[in-house]
Amino acid sequence: MARIELRALAHSYSPGGPGAVYALHPFTHVWEDGGAYALLGPSGCGKTTMLNIMSGLVRPSEGRVLLDEADVTDVPTAQRNIAQVFQFPVIYQTMSVYENLAFPLRCRRTGAPEIDRRVKEVAELLGLSRDLARPARRLTAIAKQLVSLGRGLVRSDVAALLMDEPLTVVDPDLKWQLRRKLKEINEQHRATLIYVTHDQNEAMTLADKVVVMNHGRVMQVGTPQDLFENPAHAFVGYFIGSPAMNLIPCTVVDDGLSVGGTRIALPGAHRLEMAGQAKVELGIRPDFVKVCDGPQEGALPVELVHVQDLGTFRILTVDLAGHRIKAKVSVKQPFSRDRLHVKFPPEWTRVYANSVLVQRRGGQS
Repeated sequence: MARIELRALAHSYSPGGPGAVYALHPFTHVWEDGGAYALLGPSGCGKTTMLNIMSGLVRPSEGRVLLDEADVTDVPTAQRNIAQVFQFPVIYQTMSVYENLAFPLRCRRTGAPEIDRRVKEVAELLGLSRDLARPARRLTAIAKQLVSLGRGLVRSDVAALLMDEPLTVVDPDLKWQLRRKLKEINEQHRATLIYVTHDQNEAMTLADKVVVMNHGRVMQVGTPQDLFENPAHAFVGYFIGSPAMNLIPCTVVDDGLSVGGTRIALPGAHRLEMAGQAKVELGIRPDFVKVCDGPQEGALPVELVHVQDLGTFRILTVDLAGHRIKAKVSVKQPFSRDRLHVKFPPEWTRVYANSVLVQRRGGQS
């Protein structure tokens, strides 16, 4: 178990000079001992670079890495007591499944009885018990990745477990089971778990805290609930949630917002500190858009564009002053195409200036 601190960390694969391009922009963060974290973002955003810096495979061009208060920036990977599982299987093809799982323990001169106990325990966890005697080269791609995952789990002394999209080749049903097992392992053994993924469902169901990244920058760190309800950046609102957050270009008026000439009341909007900001957007989750079957106070008339029926709920796509927005409604909720209106509840309405969440005075968004 370990506490990992990244202090003013940054990395460029071509450091030096004013033309340096950063794969990872300056960032400071503490990964608490025993926590379950996810690094979430699109491909090429810097997730793997950050993970490789923590494991020691990459030395940062700026900043320091601390493991339990000790500076390990220049310490080799083998001396960090960290297990890393990669996107594609890393196993010994000529060894059996048992020997692959036992190898990390034998390298540490663990006794035979303990090796046997740990190998069988991990094999049972991953559904590999029947394959222990099989040569690894005869396994399916999924089974090989499970063995690779097991090599990271078999050591009980691992300070941190770093995973770089290890379930990419695993089928959806098994993937769900393994995510649940990883969560249980973290809760039982309290090994610091950092999981890289581009899949928001993996991140939100596995991690206690999620680090959202884009273009080498950390956009927000928070619990799944924080990220869903209070995205600190428009990208977070767009990247998390299905459908994504509605982001509607608007202008600020005396006591609210205006969308294409349509006025939207927003209590307290006159107190929003947006002086000098060029781009203003209203953000609201489809889950929080209130659909009304007819005119109501504060409701805005919209034109129905499309209805997507998803069983227990529907996704309505409507047009508001030339802007397409989505609303999530129950299949039991009646609505009339000719009388359709929507409301934006103030408590769920967010305002973004140049893509950054605008804070109201008093600290509320």
